[in-house]
Amino acid sequence: MSDDRAGNDEEPDAPEKPGHRGEHPGEPHHTGLGTRLNWLRAAVLGANDGVVSTAGIVVGVAGATDSRSALLTAGLAGLLAGSLSMAAGEYVSVSTQRDSERAALAVEREELATTPQAELAELTGLLEERGITHDLAQEVAEQLTARDALGAHARVELGINPDELANPWHAAWASFVSFTVGALLPLLAIVLPPQGWRLAVTVVSVVVALVACGRISADLGGAPARPAVLRNVAGGVIAMAVTYAVGTLLGATGV
Repeated sequence: MSDDRAGNDEEPDAPEKPGHRGEHPGEPHHTGLGTRLNWLRAAVLGANDGVVSTAGIVVGVAGATDSRSALLTAGLAGLLAGSLSMAAGEYVSVSTQRDSERAALAVEREELATTPQAELAELTGLLEERGITHDLAQEVAEQLTARDALGAHARVELGINPDELANPWHAAWASFVSFTVGALLPLLAIVLPPQGWRLAVTVVSVVVALVACGRISADLGGAPARPAVLRNVAGGVIAMAVTYAVGTLLGATGV
């Protein structure tokens, strides 16, 4: 066999397969993805709350009076009260979470400084509980500790990413803006059309918005869209029906 023939027998290099580093095409693997998804989900839910609560207010008032100024006043009051309440609630909630995370990290930092061997053994045990053999768990724990001891314990033991602690101001602004955007839809739908079309336009607009919010929230959570959409629409329709009935009753009695 000639040298040329032997050279031709060499197999060509296999094409590099996508995902050879454990990644899948189109699947994001960057840090902060979970945090961004959480904020996006919170924004969708905030918009959904804005749609439902403001729709309930303006539809209820519409059951009692045809006054455009009364509808606008009630809708704006509900928008401002709801958006400020959501922002304040998110700020307090996330601030409490952030304080708890910082306190837990401080305790972990102190333990690493005073009892490093005990912390190494603890990290090894936690890795073993995840199905890693003892020898490999110990090796991994040692390497993680050498690289970033606090980060390793925070992620494995506490479930916290010390580089991505929640920001209460971001949460507050996201809730304020999303609620406001959601609330504007039923407010504009009830005050802009002619009197005879107000209720119908509002109900249809709200249902469409609730379908969109339900679909987006289901997609973000990886859940089936149909049940989420049906629940969302049913809740909004029930809220509008109840408030309209109450408004009609109060308007008829002259209260």
